[in-house]
Amino acid sequence: MMTKADPIRRESVHSMLRIGKSRIAVGRAAEVAALVLARPKAFPRLIECLWDDDPATASRAAHALELVTRDGQPGPIAQLNSVKTSLLGLLPEVEENKLRWHLALIIPRLTLGPAECARAAHALEAWLEDRSSSIVKTMALQGLVDLTRQNHDSLARVLDLLRIHGRSGTAAMRARSRLLLEKLEKKSGP
Repeated sequence: MMTKADPIRRESVHSMLRIGKSRIAVGRAAEVAALVLARPKAFPRLIECLWDDDPATASRAAHALELVTRDGQPGPIAQLNSVKTSLLGLLPEVEENKLRWHLALIIPRLTLGPAECARAAHALEAWLEDRSSSIVKTMALQGLVDLTRQNHDSLARVLDLLRIHGRSGTAAMRARSRLLLEKLEKKSGP
């Protein structure tokens, strides 16, 4: 039974995220993102779905969360930061590729201290060794670059990783590495 204090039941967000033709289909993730942006009280229900037993539901939840936080609006980012410890704990545990690639984009949006940045970078670097998914590796590189905004000390290491994967990575990794290197080298100067 819905109450005025909690108009969004977990089942409504969960049931929306369960819908999809395949494991990697986005389903209604965009609708869930719009719902969460319009009704911030639904945010915890979305976060719960990241740990769903159904990998497709968890992946769609990550997709929706990535959409919710993409624009960096203060409200959603504050809500994201409220679950920072849980998200950092999820990083080394997650095995589903789609969940990984969305987390690689989401985690750098958190406000992280130096130790938390190092923890996140360690997980993302481990994903660079993932043999099953080029997109996970590519998004891990993007995430590592995005983390350098908060941890400038990691820039030299990330530049090295981009140079390595820009030569020896998958086609997607090589292309993304070239773009990211160009962007970072312009920022850091000669």
